[in-house]
Order: sequence, then structure tokens, then C-alpha cells
Amino acid sequence: MDSAISEQRQTLSSTADNGLKIVVVGGFGVGKTTLVRSVSEIRPLNTEETMSQAGEGIDDTGGVAAKTATTVAFDFGRISLDAHNVLYLFGAPGQERFWFLWDRLFSGTLGAVVLVDTRRIADSWYAVDRLEHHGTPFVVACNDFGGTAHPAAEVRDALDLPDEVPLVFCDARSRESSKQVLITLVEHLRDVVAAAAR
Repeated sequence: MDSAISEQRQTLSSTADNGLKIVVVGGFGVGKTTLVRSVSEIRPLNTEETMSQAGEGIDDTGGVAAKTATTVAFDFGRISLDAHNVLYLFGAPGQERFWFLWDRLFSGTLGAVVLVDTRRIADSWYAVDRLEHHGTPFVVACNDFGGTAHPAAEVRDALDLPDEVPLVFCDARSRESSKQVLITLVEHLRDVVAAAAR
């Protein structure tokens, strides 16, 4: 493990008394586990299992044929914002057969990140639909897989995103890039609260 990252891992402060919940959702293989892993200050809990023949014909592995493990429940990470506030990150499983877990994960959530692979944009429609159904504020983050970058306007149009929903590009492997996604979400949540108070 990288020594700089391991030094950042820490125990929860005894003064922490306010937990804030964020969910990371998106299609199968878009990088949700990677994003949670890259920003968590603790060793993340993950429920990744080796993909087996049992999932053949059930899971759509188009575009992610090299994937060998998959999340079967959720990922969990933590970021201490200050002495009293802690951000809890939950990464949802992407395969359709595990979508029944999403409604439970959305319970008590302040907001969400929809992680998108622009090579498979249609895989993100369900996430956007469920968040809109629940009235959960969200941002969209396009994960960089080294392919051809799509202009933001094309992604926004493909997902039919309202102008007020932030759209950013990121590399889920990068701690700084993933932190910027979460900062964008927090700023969006602040704007949503301010608009509701008017």
C-alpha cells in the first residue's frame, strides 16, 4: 500500500457526532468501488466477489469483458470533514440483479454521485431515474477510461440532464479528482438548500 495513503488512514474522532451520507451509483463497471477506495480515509469495506459462470447470461459485461470481480452488496468508506462532521460514502452495486438494494441505500442520503462511463452512457439512465424518483440531489461525474472524451453537452443531452445538475469529468483512481467530485456535490447540495429556503 502506498505509504502516503496509509498515513492518511485514521480512527474516528471521539467528538464526531454528525454523520452525512453520500451514495455513489452508476452502471456495472463504471468505477464506483475505485472512487470510494481512492478518497476514503479508512480501508474501505467492499463486498467484491470474483465473477463466475453463474453470472454469465445474467450480467451484461459488454464494454467490461476484462472485469474479474464485482460488488455484490455495497462499498463503504469514510472522510472526516472536521472534528464533528463525518462523510460516509456508500458505493452501490451496478448490475441490474442488485438494483433492489438501491432504495435501501438511498434512505437517509443527502445526495449522490452518478458515475458514468461515456462509452456506455445508457447504463446510467437507471441511476438518474431512481434518484429523480426519490428526489435525491445528485451530480454526474464522467469517469476517464482513456477513451474518446465526449463533450459535456453531448453527455448532458444523452442523459437528459437539467441545467442545474452539475456535470464534471474525473479519474476515479485519483484521490484529488475524486475529492473534487465530492466537493462539487457538496456545493450543489448547498445550492439546493439555499434555493429551497427562498
